[in-house]
Amino acid sequence: MIWIGTSWKMTKTLAEARAFVDGLVARRNAVDGVRAFVLPPHTAIAAVRERLPADVGVIVGAQNAHWAAGGAYTGEVSMRMVADAGATMVEIGHSERRDHFGETDDDVARKVSAAVAAGLTPLLCVGEPEEVRAVGGELEWVAGQVRLGLSRLAPRDRHRVVVAYEPVWAIGDAGREPRPGEIAPVMALLSAGCVPGERIEVAAVLYGGSVNLRNAESLLDVPGTDGLFVGRAAWRVEDFVELIRIGSGAGQSEGKGRRDVGAAW
Repeated sequence: MIWIGTSWKMTKTLAEARAFVDGLVARRNAVDGVRAFVLPPHTAIAAVRERLPADVGVIVGAQNAHWAAGGAYTGEVSMRMVADAGATMVEIGHSERRDHFGETDDDVARKVSAAVAAGLTPLLCVGEPEEVRAVGGELEWVAGQVRLGLSRLAPRDRHRVVVAYEPVWAIGDAGREPRPGEIAPVMALLSAGCVPGERIEVAAVLYGGSVNLRNAESLLDVPGTDGLFVGRAAWRVEDFVELIRIGSGAGQSEGKGRRDVGAAW
């Protein structure tokens, strides 16, 4: 099944979040056939979860959480706390967290392990900056981020991780829209494996970065792509529903979005 999800980043008040959910509930039939998810800011997680009826199959997640169970970490929230607010997924390792807040690969690994321990699905974000791609180092860079991000997990738990490939050069206002051929080698790597001889089952491999209504279908056609992780192009409920429709259509293709035996990292 195809995954279609969005992070709201630092947008949406409680009123705006509730309005989005109400619009989604009014179009509940559109959600059938995909694994849809939304990642509100921490302030809106509980409100979004409470507003979504149980029969509307949308996963609610968090955009970040700390690896510690609790303690003197002013301004942070724990995995247990976001789970208590209603989250069942947590985004980890986004390039903005790595860049603006200095998160290291070991920080990411600690968070992935803590998320699994709290019963959450980690959404592990990986992706190379422009200068790495310019010299042809994207495959090694992304493989390294995946290895390190999973390094604190027991092998039996790695199948619970969703991986999102988000090249840094394709993210944000200044992001450059990718051509399918540019991301295809990385998606193939992530689907086929990074570490020879070691097989690790993962829940899905998603693509994110300058995804929009025009290119969503072609990006989903890239082999090894189980879904899309979308930013501002999904912040209007009408657009999110349209992306879900596109994903549902792609999921009806033979074998698309099904990961029967997992990927070998």
